[in-house]
Amino acid sequence: MTLPVAPEPHVPFADLGTADLVVDSLYAGGARGNSGDDPIAKLVPGVGNQGGFRHKGSPAKGTVRLSVLYTNGGEVDWPDHLDTQTGTFTYYGDNRTPGRDLHDTPRAGNQLLRDAFAASHGTAAERAAGVPPFLLFEKAGTSGRSVRFRGLLAPGGPTLTSDDELAAIWRTTDDQRFQNYRARFTVLDHDRIPREWLQHVLAGSDPLAGDCPPAWRSWVAGRTYSPLLAPSTTVIRSKAGQLPEDAEGQATLELIREHFRGREHDFESCAVAIWRLVAPNTSSVDVTRPSRDGGRDAVGIYTLGPKANPIAIDFALEAKCYGATSSVGVKEVSRLISRLRHRNFGVLVTTSYFHKQVQEEVHEDGHPIALICGRDIVDTLREHGRTTVGAVRQWLEQGFPKP
Repeated sequence: MTLPVAPEPHVPFADLGTADLVVDSLYAGGARGNSGDDPIAKLVPGVGNQGGFRHKGSPAKGTVRLSVLYTNGGEVDWPDHLDTQTGTFTYYGDNRTPGRDLHDTPRAGNQLLRDAFAASHGTAAERAAGVPPFLLFEKAGTSGRSVRFRGLLAPGGPTLTSDDELAAIWRTTDDQRFQNYRARFTVLDHDRIPREWLQHVLAGSDPLAGDCPPAWRSWVAGRTYSPLLAPSTTVIRSKAGQLPEDAEGQATLELIREHFRGREHDFESCAVAIWRLVAPNTSSVDVTRPSRDGGRDAVGIYTLGPKANPIAIDFALEAKCYGATSSVGVKEVSRLISRLRHRNFGVLVTTSYFHKQVQEEVHEDGHPIALICGRDIVDTLREHGRTTVGAVRQWLEQGFPKP
């Protein structure tokens, strides 16, 4: 028997002015066909109805009381990303084209990022005065102006260094270089922002008074993070869920396959590089001789603990440079499982996808294997700045040149 699906939380446009902000609820846009349909302007009066940064107050004067971050989730060059399992949100600043200084942007979004992240490392008084509450909204669907509320953000994170929290990164457009910020926030563990507190903050009153969310008060007082952690319950991914949906992502995978065509065993070194991006604490990795199935094995060390006295955990890695229509099946994974007798965990990287049976066996039997599919490869490269086919081609040619 199929159980009925609960309706998605939804707030109509007419009710936005009195609504609380509830994590992952959908807020409908208007139907007039103009900028007045924007729901954020109704939910958070005074922040405007356009742009990724929307402030109540002036960044230049240091008077921002509250800031909205809006992402449409569809800009390949600037891949904003919410990791719901760790509560980390990565957001790119508003200097997205050449010709301006890093902080010289119309909405002064990058200036706000600079000042807020700096104040976040100060005293409690400096955080209270210099860091406004950040509210994250995401475009919902492919049409209309509806948005989804994704949470209350605090700059930085419990495991990030200051360089990881806010970094000025270089990009190139039409051979012109420029810088933009990559900022990382933490979604705080609070599911509902009361309307009364929003009105209180927007009016210029003390944000720590009234119905202030406890998670925000604790962060301001001691820079204590309480991330909203939401481990995934969807263990088995479909074929479509393991391959990129957009044309740029599909072209990226095809470029990788073409680069290693006829020498698929060389993809192992590329897979190791991708795994290093996923797991930065990976240290030494040795790629061994070709195997019978045309691939190559690799064994490596992943380190945990302090640098002065780390713990070394060894792993085995295999890579399969397959086309989009060829899945990784039980045979390939069984070979990796057999190698784990003397290894702590395994990694399998493929440019295609994993068969449903493979995923079920790995999870049901508790095999410690990380399955990295085509979409994971594209997402990982994008998160590390390789957002276009051209950038990936340059990475491949420099790191894995053809003989």
